[in-house]
Amino acid sequence: MKKLKIAIQKSGRLNEDSLNLLKDCGISIDNGKDQLKASARNFPLEVFYLRNGDIPQYLKDGVVDCAIIGENVLVEKGREIVIKEKLGFSTCRVSIAVPKGAKYKNSKDLNGKRIATSYPETVKAYLTKNNLEAEIHVINGSVEIAPNIGLADAICDIVSSGSTLFKNNLKEVEVLMKSEAVLAASPSITSEISTILDTLQFRIASVLKGKNSRYVLLNAPNEKLKEITKILPGMKSPTILPLAEEGWSSIHSVVDQDKFWEIIEQLKAAGAEGILVCPIEKMVL
Repeated sequence: MKKLKIAIQKSGRLNEDSLNLLKDCGISIDNGKDQLKASARNFPLEVFYLRNGDIPQYLKDGVVDCAIIGENVLVEKGREIVIKEKLGFSTCRVSIAVPKGAKYKNSKDLNGKRIATSYPETVKAYLTKNNLEAEIHVINGSVEIAPNIGLADAICDIVSSGSTLFKNNLKEVEVLMKSEAVLAASPSITSEISTILDTLQFRIASVLKGKNSRYVLLNAPNEKLKEITKILPGMKSPTILPLAEEGWSSIHSVVDQDKFWEIIEQLKAAGAEGILVCPIEKMVL
């Protein structure tokens, strides 16, 4: 049986998060130290461990069928590659930063400046879009030191917490894009392999939906049921079961994690009691 070839980052946080996602999808990988390729024991899948910046070319050439990769890398090196699913982890921003002491009002202040970056295509697209002209210095490595050694007036790099900018006396002034890990597919993937990818994507979607939801159980007096069920969205509608105590019912439902506290407060105000909240491992819709 043919196998789906998936590329993930060779090392780092994206590597760990990607392997954890595959594990949550029920896929067991035979990992060994310093392996460049590994097979799954219970799914038609081969994992290729590659340098992050090389993955877009491997996708274009059809060496791998799909990849878990940062969206920012695809924008820089593989705009034609199809994103199948946004995965919600390894979030960051691609931003322009300048020295803290520099006067900066808006993007026009970048005109005529020198920008050091590992993302030249992203910067070029931003400059063109905003009718700006600047000199781009391509640096592979620690871009943040460029202004301190007089190589550039500004930098463009990925930003997560902003601590690296702070340590290098820089301030973030423009956000070019927000990025997260994505599942991307090769333009030359075959229909047979696409079927396997669809199965993997189905599992991933179920895992992500579960992580972003909470299962809620609560007790409520029967006269409050109509009001409470209006608050609970559920997948279709809440489940209502009678309690041993007459006049009371148990209500079961699912809520989005982002809206969780807001909904809980409304439930309390509507008369809900004994609210129990449980994590959801997976949700199949």
